[in-house]
Amino acid sequence: MNVNIREYIKNNFKDSSIEELKDSILASIESKDEVVLPGLGVLFEILWNKSTTDSQNKILTTLHDSM
Repeated sequence: MNVNIREYIKNNFKDSSIEELKDSILASIESKDEVVLPGLGVLFEILWNKSTTDSQNKILTTLHDSM
C-alpha cells in the first residue's frame, strides 16, 4: 500500500478548527510517540512554505536557540 502522508495529513485536518488543530499538535507532542513525527513534519512543511522570509528566520532562530 502506497500512502501519501502529505495528502493524508492535509485531508485529515482540512475541516479542523484552530482549537482542534492546536489540540492535535499538543497531544502529538505530549505523547512522545515517534510515530507522530512524520505528521508533525508535514505540518512544519506547510508552515515553512507559507511563511515569509522574516517568519522563516524567526523559526530558524527559535530552533537554533533551542538546541
